[in-house]
Amino acid sequence: MTQLPPALAEDAAAPALSTARPEEWFQLLKPRVMSLVVFTALTGLFAAPGDPRLFEGLIAVLCIAVGAGAAGALNMALEGETDALMRRTRGRPVASGKVRSADALTFGIILSLFSVTLLGMNSNWMAAGLLALTIVYYAGLYTLVLKRRTPQNIVIGGAAGAFPPVIGWAAATGDAPLQAWWLFLIIFLWTPPHSWALALYSTGDYARAGIPMMPVARGAQSTRLQILLYSLALVVAAVVPALHPLGGTEPLGGTGYLAVSIGGGALFLLLAVRLWRSRAGDAPDKAEAVGREAALYDVRAEAKPARNLFAFSILYLSALFAALLIEHLPASVVECPSCV
Repeated sequence: MTQLPPALAEDAAAPALSTARPEEWFQLLKPRVMSLVVFTALTGLFAAPGDPRLFEGLIAVLCIAVGAGAAGALNMALEGETDALMRRTRGRPVASGKVRSADALTFGIILSLFSVTLLGMNSNWMAAGLLALTIVYYAGLYTLVLKRRTPQNIVIGGAAGAFPPVIGWAAATGDAPLQAWWLFLIIFLWTPPHSWALALYSTGDYARAGIPMMPVARGAQSTRLQILLYSLALVVAAVVPALHPLGGTEPLGGTGYLAVSIGGGALFLLLAVRLWRSRAGDAPDKAEAVGREAALYDVRAEAKPARNLFAFSILYLSALFAALLIEHLPASVVECPSCV
């Protein structure tokens, strides 16, 4: 008789009705990731030409957020056993046994269908199609195909996290021009430095789980160099929306965005250079060395350049999209009574 994997065996033995608490279901949605998705989608929505109606726009952003959460739930349902092997993820609902993988899978599918259908009915079916593509891309291509097969997993799979501003733009206009895809490019180029910086001080986690992240497959030195190269491409790409119309009638970003992109980009590059010249990832991080739980930023001295770039990368991307959003809010909301 074929023996079931541990997670599936636990599912089979569990009661028919889930006893998980509401907060554990909410954690399936990866709320931290969802918050960034909402922010970038909102920026795409308001940066698009025209004045989106506030209520319809909020419904569109809600759909995008729920779709992102659905993708997170599907990812956890499929990755429960792998997550259980990693310090950073073993507390997740499925990995810790608080939510059954079958329940998480059903939950993710229901939310996926709901979010895509509602977005299509509320906005347009182009935006809904892009949202559906994002969910399938992340839960299917990245989770099931790329993650365990190539060190380029986060590069190719990172496209899933870059779609929200394009979806937001499409929800507002029914179109996805070059300006929207340039916002996609910025997030796409941001993802490898952000993710690999974290991987440099979590290498042992990925190795134990059998995931060929770049530091595991190519080593720390190669990873640090690639982070530097992607960082250089990122800061250049981030300046372009303030200097070139990219197919529009005028540049997407104004002087505020330009200042943030130049100032933040210079600091991003400085941290990337420091990381490249460091020894981050050459030895296990402090928590791995003693085999204990640790906070995300609790690392040994050699790994601090990686931690610093990882932390600043979140601030940098948030500042870029915040500057863009602020520049487009007055024309979209404050000066448009019909929007409310």
